Amino acid sequence: MKTNEELRLAVLIDGDNIPYANIKEMMEEIAKFGVPTFKRIYGDWTKPQLGGWKGVLLENAIHPIQQYGYTTGKNATDSAMIIDAMDILYSGKVDGFCLVSSDSDFTRLATRLRESGMKVIGIGERKTPSPFIVACDKFIYLEILRLQDEKEPGKTTKDKPSTPVQVIDNKLLKLIKSSVNDLADDDGWAFLGEIGQMLNKKRPDFDPRNYGFTRLTPLLKSLKKNFEVDERISGKSNAKQVYVKNKGK
Repeated sequence: MKTNEELRLAVLIDGDNIPYANIKEMMEEIAKFGVPTFKRIYGDWTKPQLGGWKGVLLENAIHPIQQYGYTTGKNATDSAMIIDAMDILYSGKVDGFCLVSSDSDFTRLATRLRESGMKVIGIGERKTPSPFIVACDKFIYLEILRLQDEKEPGKTTKDKPSTPVQVIDNKLLKLIKSSVNDLADDDGWAFLGEIGQMLNKKRPDFDPRNYGFTRLTPLLKSLKKNFEVDERISGKSNAKQVYVKNKGK
């Protein structure tokens, strides 16, 4: 099985639907999942509202694809992006796709790519409809990338952003508790790494950063009334392994 560093990704951006700000942070985020082999952005570049993209495309080696709007009310950009995605899929040159859009029209495309064994990462704004989010293996909100960019110089990565994208509610607590129960041993302890994977399988848009935390461990530690966190030192390398247990019923 290939590691993230080896995964070849096709990055396809809906230029009509995504703002150009924070493109640098977005590409850095994508690099965590693999190597962008294809980098394309789709839109009608004769429109003035796409002018902001032109200054950042060259810096990030993103290839613009011109797509005229042939008919009023029809999004030709979506069609061009979908056709290219299928061409790239059948070329056999990638292991996954990163679809950058907040448009639910790409729901079926994400589903089709996953059916073909592709890893699908979605990136979009909080307004993205749920069907597209759940069709991806992982979905990342652009807002958390903006928060990272806005953090003051000199702050450590452990600092909590002042304005989380989502709030911790009972729905999240139930999700985490059920995931711990699914993975717990006879004593009720579950390995943190497996919990994180389970949470992403159940909810592709789950990300500790949405709630103001850089990692899952500090998020769970902040919920002392609900979870017990045990950091264990194991092996000759003194590697730290984190286990989590539900508190109460």
